[in-house]
Amino acid sequence: MAAARHSTLDFLLGATVDCNAVLKALQPIFQEQGMTETVHNWEDHGYLATYIKKNGSFANLRIHPHGLVLVDLQSYNDHMKGREEVDQLLNEVEERMKELFHGNIKRVKRLPAILRGGVIDRYWPTADGRLVEYDIDEVVYDEDSPFQNIKILHSKQFGNILILSGDVNLAESDLAYTQAIMGSGKEDYAGKEVLILGGGDGGILYEIVKLKPKMVTMVEIDQMVIDGCKKYMRKTCGDVLDNLKGECYQVLIEDCIPVLKRYAKEGRMFDYVINDLTAVPISTSPEEDSTWEFLRLILDLSMKVLKQDGKYFTQGNCINLTDALTLYEEQLGRLYCPVEFSKETVCVPSYMELWVFYTIWKKPTDI
Repeated sequence: MAAARHSTLDFLLGATVDCNAVLKALQPIFQEQGMTETVHNWEDHGYLATYIKKNGSFANLRIHPHGLVLVDLQSYNDHMKGREEVDQLLNEVEERMKELFHGNIKRVKRLPAILRGGVIDRYWPTADGRLVEYDIDEVVYDEDSPFQNIKILHSKQFGNILILSGDVNLAESDLAYTQAIMGSGKEDYAGKEVLILGGGDGGILYEIVKLKPKMVTMVEIDQMVIDGCKKYMRKTCGDVLDNLKGECYQVLIEDCIPVLKRYAKEGRMFDYVINDLTAVPISTSPEEDSTWEFLRLILDLSMKVLKQDGKYFTQGNCINLTDALTLYEEQLGRLYCPVEFSKETVCVPSYMELWVFYTIWKKPTDI
């Protein structure tokens, strides 16, 4: 089944327009394509003309009297000839508008066509709600686990990208993310006890193991994420996920909350806790969002297993989500023990936006 191609062409004019004159000028272009026309006219709000082809393709021509003219064209021909026909029609519309208005067009904007319903989904929103089109050319892996949908898609720029339930998590290009959530090269992991929460892509584990820690414990709830990544994200995880135990690491396939509670009860302590579970929620209503409750619980439990001089690393979110980040920082003041924090902003290639990372530590106790 061919994908629907949605093409747009916008004109912002320098003055009000005679909507009927614009319609009369553009009508022949669509009629020559054998399209059936329906026109709606609102006295103060301009015209909407709809043109439908026998094959189901259609175009909407919206003419606003204040000087905005919009063309939306949806077609189902994904072959080269069909795309050329669409481009030719839009070229003719653009030429006719320029003839009609001469130098009185302030802006002409034609965006790349959006493909809807295709086998490969190229469109993923940024954290702050902007639409990004990735150069995805292959669906490498697509499975539903008991916890989430797991996709690994191949990008020409970024390599394989792990996407969990619609959220871009990590690409093979994103070593910057892994380095940032480990402290940006400022920490000495040699001989240290490290706890990783989440991290099923294996990137953090792979990088820390190189630094000769005493023991790394990684707690990941979803075996299927590990299975997919050890096969298709090897540039990120190397061979570290091939076995759940190594000389200086172990991977527990468990929910991290019971594990944290157990470690706290046993008095087990870590030099570093790295939370790679979830970003700070976009919602700014923590009393209504269960994700905020989850984050607060993880923070409190993590502080209970963190040594007094230890450090807790986590991601925040997109730098543009200032309200959510501020709210997260407010939550840090409500933990069972007083903490301090610092943050840094890092460019993560596949995110196509700047990302905030936090370092949190317990306030020194007075002697």
